[in-house]
Amino acid sequence: MLGKKPFNKIEEQLILSAIKAAENNTSGEIRLHIEPRCKTDDTYERAIDLFEELGMTETKDRNGVLIYMAIDDKKFAIIGDEGINDVVPENFWNNTKDLMIEQFKQGKIAQGLVAGIHHAGEQLKAFFPYQKDDTNELSDDISYGS
Repeated sequence: MLGKKPFNKIEEQLILSAIKAAENNTSGEIRLHIEPRCKTDDTYERAIDLFEELGMTETKDRNGVLIYMAIDDKKFAIIGDEGINDVVPENFWNNTKDLMIEQFKQGKIAQGLVAGIHHAGEQLKAFFPYQKDDTNELSDDISYGS
């Protein structure tokens, strides 16, 4: 577990609100996982491991998205489940990453995450629009690792 959470209560609430708002537009599920350091040399591989550990493959349409951040290492990755990857164009997440990096470079970590979450939700809406019988399949809480 992180010794000190990287966000104050207001920032954390903004991030959680962004997740809820994004999921109101799509049947996709968005999760955020933060840990101090990446436990492998490859940030993307670590995100794939966490995707499994967090049960992100359990959604009905396999349309979960994980934003993973190793905050002390200043590294992050965005990955989508196979339901997303089967239908979206290659490099689907690049614009989202670029938006986030722009904010991160200014030291605005929480704002970068909020921008990325909103953008991811908008992109997912085109492929996985919200359904009236949609249920929230995964926790919207930020998960923290050690």
